[in-house]
Amino acid sequence: MIITTSEQVEGKKIVRTIGWVKGNTIRARHLGRDIMAGFRAMVGGEVTEYTKMMAEAREQAIQRMVEDAEKQGANAVVGMRFTTSMIMSGASEILAYGTGVVLK
Repeated sequence: MIITTSEQVEGKKIVRTIGWVKGNTIRARHLGRDIMAGFRAMVGGEVTEYTKMMAEAREQAIQRMVEDAEKQGANAVVGMRFTTSMIMSGASEILAYGTGVVLK
């Protein structure tokens, strides 16, 4: 599956537009990570516990978007984007979305 943030794929022709494809996940903070993040906040620097958690969430959202695209018959996603929203205190949704297309 080709995934690109651009609207075209160099060297390929879009022969059919499937439409909107998406994948999401909701992640909540973890008490153990919160404690480590609190310590890190005291001394400064990257909060690696949350960086890892968000990277995993993005990958899962992308995988779910790919599954949605494949189910609809697409072989590529163009114009791919992420959005994040807070669902409740301590929980966020990561949404990966784009336009599913068929490339030749």
